[in-house]
This record gives sequence, structure tokens and C-alpha cells, in this order.
Amino acid sequence: MTVARHYDVLLHRHAGNPILTAADWPYAVHTVFNAGATRLADGTTLLLCRVEDRSGLSHLCAARSANGVDGWTIDPEPTLPPDPEHHPEELWGIEDPRITFVEELGRYAIAYTAFGKGGPGVALALTEDFRSFERLGLALQPEDKDAALLPRRVDGNFALLHRPMTHGRGDIWLSFSPDLRNWGGHRPVLQARRGGWWDANKVGLSPPLIETSRGWLMLYHGVRQTASGSIYRLGVALLDLERPDRCLLRGDSWIFGPEAPYEREGDVANVAFPCGYTLAPDGDTLHLYYGAADTSVALATASVRQLLGWLDAHGGHRADAG
Repeated sequence: MTVARHYDVLLHRHAGNPILTAADWPYAVHTVFNAGATRLADGTTLLLCRVEDRSGLSHLCAARSANGVDGWTIDPEPTLPPDPEHHPEELWGIEDPRITFVEELGRYAIAYTAFGKGGPGVALALTEDFRSFERLGLALQPEDKDAALLPRRVDGNFALLHRPMTHGRGDIWLSFSPDLRNWGGHRPVLQARRGGWWDANKVGLSPPLIETSRGWLMLYHGVRQTASGSIYRLGVALLDLERPDRCLLRGDSWIFGPEAPYEREGDVANVAFPCGYTLAPDGDTLHLYYGAADTSVALATASVRQLLGWLDAHGGHRADAG
């Protein structure tokens, strides 16, 4: 269903949404949502979906499509299941993957949330083929999530965006590592704005950052608590290429929010939550894959050029409010 609203100028829902649901899965599951995304060397789109089974715990499962829209081939069993025997931080499942291809390593880095007795923490895994994986374990301790690695080093170090919860605040931070195992140099990047803003209560990274000639384009989710619950919407900001802890522009309003029935109704109502994107060969068209109401996977398209233009017009002096 297509819903026409003013913010659809920037993001356009696919007419066939949702593109993946539990009914598409080759084994019994409850819901499918919050998929990381990448385009493989042969042009295939791979989604690494968060799948909640009927125990209530989540694992990750790959779906592949030639066009990134339909004709999905889904792995017949979990692609990356929790491994609590060797990684007790995964005792209660693994969630919300974000995929970055790191050319230096020749591998894909998957940042995901490992959910254990201590709460949600940020874990990393590496893969060449999404068949076998090298788990690196927890990178950042609970309570932390919404993480993605940058595709190249910054000032000699790998860089990881993430969202710790500190004193009730949910802000986006950046951390650095020489080896993907030891992390430090933690710096704040983007804060929830408090007050009556649409992103007043929490902010977190949505898909991995998008590198442009002007800076790192960041799509992030903002949460506002209302009398009837939380609403998750999407905002946009621009970070400095060499100093990604420095926010250059931040939109003064949200650009996409839950409006369609599949986004308003589900296990968690009023959620549009992207974890992955692919960039078309034209270098401008984004395919943004998002979880809808924590129940299904949906698709929206956008233009990098138009997002940057919108930021120029709507990223005023209030952008750094926190």
C-alpha cells in the first residue's frame, strides 16, 4: 500500500510492501524484521533478517534476491544462530544486524545486538560468504546496541557507531579500535534533543553510514514517548568524513514515519526501523530495508542527492540541539 504524505518526497514506499513476512519462511517462525543489507559481487541483494522464532528468541537468516525486491531465496535454516555455549552474551538471542563490507579485510563485518543476562550488547562477526562466520564476541558492553562499522579506518583506527544507554539517555557514540577487538576513544556524535522534539527520548543509528563527497550521510531513528507508547521515525544528518564525531548538519524534522497499516499494526505498533540499504549502480538511488512494526520487512527508495539537498534546506542552527 502506498501512503502519500509530505515526507514521501524523500522516501517512497514500495507498492508491494511488505516484501518479506513470516509466511515466506521455509521453517516455522513468528516474525521477520530489521534486516541488514548488502549487494554481493554478483549483484545479488542479500538481506540478513532478524527472525523471531516461536520461543520468543531471535536469530539471523539470509534471504537473497536478484533485484532486491522479490523472488527471494531464503536459507532453509538459521544462517547465524545464537551460540550461547561459546558466547554466553547470546543466551537470549541475536538481533538487528548491520552489514559493512571492509575492503581492507576483504570481508563483511556484521555488527549485531547480542542479548544475554546482562542486557543487550554490541557484538561483531566477520564473513566472506554468509555461510561461515568468525565471531569476535562483544565489542561493547551492555546496555548498548544500534551499531555499525565504518568501511574504512579513520585516523588509523576502525570506527564503530553505537548507542549506549547512560543515565536514561539514548545517544549515538563513536568508538575506535586498532584491531576490532579492543575499543576506546569513545566520543558522542548525536544526542536526543529532549523536550518536545520528535527525537526527544532516544536516537540510534539506522543503517550503516553512507559515504558521499560531502560527508557521511547518516539516517538515524528517533523515538518520542507519547501517552499511547513510543513512535519510531527516521531522521537524517551529515557527519564530517575525517572527523565522523563532528556533525555538520542535522535535519530539524523527521523525514519518514509509520503511516501504512503494516507499520502501524503488528507486534510493536508505530515502528519504521531501517537496518540496511543498498546503493544502485547509479550511485544515487538507495534501497532502504526496514522493519515494520517488528513484524515484517519493507522497502523504501530514496535519492542521496535529494537527501543532501533537503539537509541544506532543513539543517539549520537548531540541528545541534541536545
